[in-house]
Parts: sequence; structure tokens; C-alpha cells
Amino acid sequence: MILHLGEDVVIPVGNIIAIIDINTVGKSKATQEFLQIAEEEGFIQTISDEPPKSFVLAEIDKKTVVYMSPISSSTLMRRSGFVEGISLNREEI
Repeated sequence: MILHLGEDVVIPVGNIIAIIDINTVGKSKATQEFLQIAEEEGFIQTISDEPPKSFVLAEIDKKTVVYMSPISSSTLMRRSGFVEGISLNREEI
């Protein structure tokens, strides 16, 4: 299965390491440092001219890539099918 990240960018779901909401963790100093280093090292792929709402950490051809996506993390999670396996019913735990 593939996941559409925005514009004309798609990646295999199996290559995804994390889907992260920028508004939630974007203000974290650790996240800012990570993204700064990733930018300096050339790991960031900007998908659109629109402001990013999420970033997707993936392994492509044995290299780490950070995709800056204009699509929200919740939409990407839903599209990827990751949420299907998550149960919110505490009685099942």
C-alpha cells in the first residue's frame, strides 16, 4: 500500500517510521534541533509551497528522509490505515 503525502509524492506505507503533527511537537526544542540538523544534512523534502502541517519520517533506499507535508497528521494516519489497529475501548486492554 502507498500513502499520498501531497502534490505528486507517494511512499510505501511500510517505509514510514513516524507521522508527526507539526503543531503538537513543532515548538519542542528537541524537534526544532532535529529538523534543523535534518535540513543541514539534506534529509528534508518539501512537498508543497503550502505551510507544512505534518512531517513524515521514512526510510527510502536505506536513507532517512523527512517529508514536510501540507496534509494533517490525522488525515495521513487515517489514509495509511495505522489507526485501524488502534482500539479506544479500555475493556479490551
